[in-house]
Amino acid sequence: MLMQFLCLLVLLLTVRLLCCRSAGVCWRSIPDPVYLGFTSGGCRTAKIAACSFPWKPCPRGAPARCHLELFCMRYQLEDESAHLDEMPLMMSEEGFENEESDYHTLPRARIMQRKRGLEWFVCDGWKFLCTSCCDWLVNICQRKKELKARTVWLGCPEKCEEKHPRNSIKNQKYNVFTFIPGVLYEQFKFFLNLYFLVISCSQFVPALKIGYLYTYWAPLGFVLAVTMTREAIDEFRRFQRDKEVNSQLYSKLTVRGKVQVKSSDIQVGDLIIVEKNQRIPSDMVFLRTSEKAGSCFIRTDQLDGETDWKLKVAVSCTQRLPALGEDSDPPVHESLSIENTLWASTVVASGTVIGVVIYTGKETRSVMNTSNPKNKVGLLDLELNRLTKALFLALVALSVVMVTLQGFVGPWYRNLFRFLLLFSYIIPISLRVNLDMGKAVYGWMMMKDENIPGTVVRTSTIPEELGRLVYLLTDKTGTLTQNEMVFKRLHLGTVSYGADTMDEIQSHVRDSYSQMQSQAGGNNTGSTPPRKAQSSAPKVRKSVSSRIHEAVKAIVLCHNVTPVYESRAGVTGETEFAEADQDFSDENRTYQASSPDEVALVQWTESVGLTLVSRDLTSMQLKTPSGQVLSFCILQLFPFTSESKRMGIIVRDESTAEITFYMKGADVAMSPIVQYNDWLEEECGNMAREGLRTLVVAKKALTEEQYQDFESRYTQAKLSMHDRSLKVAAVVESLEREMELLCLTGVEDQLQADVRPTLEMLRNAGIKIWMLTGDKLETATCIAKSSHLVSRTQDIHIFRQVTNRGEAHLELNAFRRKHDCALVISGDSLEVCLKYYEHEFVELACQCPAVVCCRCSPTQKAHIVTLLQQHTGRRTCAIGDGGNDVSMVQAADCGIGIEGKEGKQASLAADFSIRQFRHIGRLLMVHGRNSYKRSAALGQFVMHRGLIISTMQAVFSSVFYFASVPLYQGFLMVGYATIYTMFPVFSLVLDQDVKPEMAMLYPELYKDLTKGRSLSFKTFLIWVLISIYQGGILMYGALVLFESEFVHVVAISFTALILTELLMVALTVRTWHWLMVVAEFLSLGCYVSSLAFLNEYFGIGRVSFGAFLDVAFITTVAFLWKVSAITVVSCLPLYVLKYLRRKLSPPSYCKLAS
Repeated sequence: MLMQFLCLLVLLLTVRLLCCRSAGVCWRSIPDPVYLGFTSGGCRTAKIAACSFPWKPCPRGAPARCHLELFCMRYQLEDESAHLDEMPLMMSEEGFENEESDYHTLPRARIMQRKRGLEWFVCDGWKFLCTSCCDWLVNICQRKKELKARTVWLGCPEKCEEKHPRNSIKNQKYNVFTFIPGVLYEQFKFFLNLYFLVISCSQFVPALKIGYLYTYWAPLGFVLAVTMTREAIDEFRRFQRDKEVNSQLYSKLTVRGKVQVKSSDIQVGDLIIVEKNQRIPSDMVFLRTSEKAGSCFIRTDQLDGETDWKLKVAVSCTQRLPALGEDSDPPVHESLSIENTLWASTVVASGTVIGVVIYTGKETRSVMNTSNPKNKVGLLDLELNRLTKALFLALVALSVVMVTLQGFVGPWYRNLFRFLLLFSYIIPISLRVNLDMGKAVYGWMMMKDENIPGTVVRTSTIPEELGRLVYLLTDKTGTLTQNEMVFKRLHLGTVSYGADTMDEIQSHVRDSYSQMQSQAGGNNTGSTPPRKAQSSAPKVRKSVSSRIHEAVKAIVLCHNVTPVYESRAGVTGETEFAEADQDFSDENRTYQASSPDEVALVQWTESVGLTLVSRDLTSMQLKTPSGQVLSFCILQLFPFTSESKRMGIIVRDESTAEITFYMKGADVAMSPIVQYNDWLEEECGNMAREGLRTLVVAKKALTEEQYQDFESRYTQAKLSMHDRSLKVAAVVESLEREMELLCLTGVEDQLQADVRPTLEMLRNAGIKIWMLTGDKLETATCIAKSSHLVSRTQDIHIFRQVTNRGEAHLELNAFRRKHDCALVISGDSLEVCLKYYEHEFVELACQCPAVVCCRCSPTQKAHIVTLLQQHTGRRTCAIGDGGNDVSMVQAADCGIGIEGKEGKQASLAADFSIRQFRHIGRLLMVHGRNSYKRSAALGQFVMHRGLIISTMQAVFSSVFYFASVPLYQGFLMVGYATIYTMFPVFSLVLDQDVKPEMAMLYPELYKDLTKGRSLSFKTFLIWVLISIYQGGILMYGALVLFESEFVHVVAISFTALILTELLMVALTVRTWHWLMVVAEFLSLGCYVSSLAFLNEYFGIGRVSFGAFLDVAFITTVAFLWKVSAITVVSCLPLYVLKYLRRKLSPPSYCKLAS
């Protein structure tokens, strides 16, 4: 059976490797449009092709015609180009064009060539192969079902033929049956714990028993009890959080009316009513809303990290129905877009909505964009695990030497195992206990630090990671910035207005509207024709006042902002949008938009006198400084896209019937559109250097005939079934010609407090910072400059958009030629580069002083973290504040969450939670340093404590003809590891080599920590030599000096051992704390007071010698001076060496302190 299993394993592994080489699987979104249709009679049905809505923009294609087809992501095989072997970089462009055949002949990747071979297999290859095979078997067992077209019965989920996942949230790691096995596995997968489990179990065998059971099982049981209790508490908290979310009640529409249903019981096809401020339980199609405008706002901060509200539009055919239960005849077919969808984990911000559930549970967008958390293990734990393996090899070697010197007489294999048990204290069980307790103390210190209030340690197992970080990956919105935009600059070409001259703009706007109002009052008739003729009149130079008025008017009209008014009554708790007849008071008005830039612009226009008071899908109303209300009809709206980089709007002034086309956007998109000027490019550069986000505003007056012609062409393009987006863009571009440049605006995204000095500190500490954001490229670049993530003198290489292998190859070659420049790359280009040139790209990016990745999805952020870990082997830290940062935070070696405006989802999922970004400086420089230094000293000292007593045991056995007889028995061994030495040794967690102020002032000290010199094989070997020296001196000294009183050798050597350990703690301490002094004297007092109770142990072989402790002998001068002599000989040379080292080769922190 064993051979059959091995053969099957090899076969599966071979198939797995072949599969890995032959094909890949990728997500790909299917093009829209999407259709919704209703047929008369019976329950309404909706047919859905594929599995979920597209997350990313996808290429247009020919649409299929069906009732409700939601084209989304489905599994597809990669095209043949994905299987091409990697192409070496630095090939010339001519070579790239002419040597296309080289794709099929060049080696796959240089790194893969280096890994193959016997050395690779012996070192890490076997582990990789076994892991790959196991992962493949797990994927086979847990294979996701193929995503197919589905038919949804609206309001009748029981008619669905397919089985869909339950709509329940489950963040628990274990269940009732897997808790104990899972926790035990997590503990015993470490060599240290597994070793002591075997040692403890061996004591049940009479022939191998060398001591009391409690001396082995008590420490191991204590470690397991603490761990299981901690895991049980964490698991219970996760269970409570999941239960709270899954138990939320929602109203479901049925044939019997409204029915209350739990969130976990919602099914595909249910018609769910979601009230204001209620979480949307699943992915739904938006059918109906209580808002008169037919739209509502949702908050997506827990989904994409953006705090701005998103406008969602109800399906027009269902919004128009008098009652949802009525049939429509004839059948209705309507195209759907992303605006008609409501995502799970978002919150309804206005009105009441009704939607049909399309995806539930693990098929929802929020779940699919979240990766599974991993159990994090600190680098220090891995290093100690390797050292314990080295100690185990030394233990086996020492035992074999002892049996060999015995001459293999008698049952030598039993003697070998007994020697293994005698020397088992080489690997101390107290190592794990001390380290876990030390980590708990470090976490407590972090949370009690008054300089970083609000800090919460959620994972107490990896505080040392804070002192070993090389890469810091940070979110932008809400992490580096406050996500609060402030209007800073208005430039009209000849004059510029800043924050200190805004009152001039306010006076110009007030004078302009008062003048217009007086003119309108003096001549009510005939005002329209002159305004219409103005567009055809010869151009004259406008006054500054009129130019300011036109610029402010354009800014207040060209946007997608909606004013929201909170109802004052508060009886029903509803929020309604203001209509024209409502009181437009400033007290209860707030602005909502998809971009904080637009809110900042509209708030600025309000501050200068022109206020947006109302808006719906078809109209907009403004209030002038005098209180007059101006009405505008919205004829067309062209929203902002990442491709066009601009947005536009066509409005009609209802008082004058003027039609105006306003447009604003990035300078690169607007420069070819506006009329010739000589100042735009220069001023955009000046504002960008100040860290401002610039927008160019322009306008174009249209006649009625021009607009009617445009509308007919635009409507025809929107109804086109082929190349719709291209035709629509072409029609809009026909208007975007020779537009009048009005102004240039500069908006600043307020940075978090002390972001610049914090980033400077981290850079000086040798930490490379990567900014991963879902925001636009221009915005990310501005923030990188303003936060000094990229210094003013540093070049920035903006990686151009690439879509295939050839473009990626050429762009990487161009990037390789640049030196010491920051990299800015978009998520789509990054995906292409990683697909073909993963190793080369990561190698180049890691050489950059800073990297900015924009338009990143949550899973992309986590993937970048994983790539850095795999390719560099360095420790990574991710910091974020939104739900879109959870995957990145959980994937990093150390995850830090910020409690901000985007909620607490990231902070709850992180290992450490802080209030502000600037707190990360003290968290790393002070607490990270102390945690690593203290744990390294504590771990090595605990191993030294076991090594020294094992050395004494080896000397003792050698003197007594290699007998496998224990030197110290019973309580002596337990007491040695606990009350006699535990307090002084554990007091090392209070030690510090550098004061906090010094660590913050000189962040360069942090660089030494990343080299791992505090705990290495070099320092470990030094402690081994110290242990051998001291153990030999103590044992041989006891045997030589006390030859006449040989029966007291145990008492004498043990007393000298305790004193030596206490002195060694004093030698190791760098900064004394009063608790350390207390611990030293407390341990010494405990030992002295317990001498009277240990007489049965202080004799060698009680049966053979029958010796007991002689109190009178211990109080003699001879005993005291001989014990003192042994202790001095074992410790004094080490003190001398330490003094000489401090004088001749002091560490860097000592130089600074002096």
